[in-house]
Amino acid sequence: MIDLHTHSLFSDGELIPSELARRAMVMGYEAIAITDHGDFSNIEFIIPRIVDVSKELARFWKIKIIPGIELTHIPPESVKDLARKSRKLGAKIVVVHGETLVEPVQEGTNLAAINSDIDILAHPGLITEEEVLLAKERGIFLEITTRRGHSLGNGNVAKLATKTGAPVVLNTDSHSPSDLIKKDFAGRVLLASGVPENQIEKVFENSRKLIKKVS
Repeated sequence: MIDLHTHSLFSDGELIPSELARRAMVMGYEAIAITDHGDFSNIEFIIPRIVDVSKELARFWKIKIIPGIELTHIPPESVKDLARKSRKLGAKIVVVHGETLVEPVQEGTNLAAINSDIDILAHPGLITEEEVLLAKERGIFLEITTRRGHSLGNGNVAKLATKTGAPVVLNTDSHSPSDLIKKDFAGRVLLASGVPENQIEKVFENSRKLIKKVS
């Protein structure tokens, strides 16, 4: 299992990064990205600390820990600059909190994210086909999520990604230990979301490709 969207107590998660990584490793995870919620107020605090802990844990544990950030509820006009700043601070995975159906994310965030230097557009809800095609063109991965509430948009994402060939990844958006999952459950979520059975392994491979790209 590879999970490229999780949270520690540096934002609204329950665990320190070491425990989050340890619990994931015990569950059989190959890799995990720690992508706490960030905006102008806190990315300079969060990202360097996740970078430091990922380097230290890599000395002793086999699980690959990738420092990242989830840019969350920021003005669409600010996404490009904050994504660039996140890279400079050491974020290897830049996620943008997409236009989920269950939070008042500003309209235009999905498009602004796709036009920025990011890796994953998280739970993008009612994303349009034009936006999905642009994400494909720019090599940005669309997220199918196991998180309650945000997962309400999975069907639309899966439908449009399957139609257009846009790349998809499966993440948990974990905030607590109980949110971590096994790969077989991830596969069932993909199937229930509308991803064709013969495309499920390709979704998992997309996560590996993204790790190689940012490593």
